[in-house]
Amino acid sequence: MANIWIARDYAACSGCKRCEIVCSMKHEGWIWPEASRIRIFMPFPGLEVPHLCAQCKDYPCVGSCPTQALSTDEVTGAVLVDREKCTSCGACIRACPGNVPIMHPSDNKATICNLCNGDPECVKVCKEAGYNALTLVEEGPSVHRKLFSRHPIEVAKELAVYFFGEKGEEVI
Repeated sequence: MANIWIARDYAACSGCKRCEIVCSMKHEGWIWPEASRIRIFMPFPGLEVPHLCAQCKDYPCVGSCPTQALSTDEVTGAVLVDREKCTSCGACIRACPGNVPIMHPSDNKATICNLCNGDPECVKVCKEAGYNALTLVEEGPSVHRKLFSRHPIEVAKELAVYFFGEKGEEVI
């Protein structure tokens, strides 16, 4: 298996949060969206933004960790967290262009999507629902994944223009 990542079609996201639910079920054993490795943000009504790790090629989060608690899986390319080494300093969050990692609500340790070991549950439920906002993609030579590692507000502003037009522009 080549390195993989989860591409997003932001305009296709319905905000159903099935991805958050299945992620928390997989990793926590119960429905706990606050501990999900994927988050759906709604910065503006009607604009939902799936937010998760894009596995940036330069992995700024991994390089920022002072205790080497973060590494990458050689097969999938996912960021892995050694919870024993994590000191909850938040350097990984600050280094991430999209502030994607979260501090887990139970132990306050860095928490990042691990791609479900190559078979992401969020992609499966999104596809089953017919939205296809999340797609599993094998790394290709022209993939610029860092474009997907942005703050949800930035993405939502672009979606607003896409859906509703520029300020002052008549939308029919």
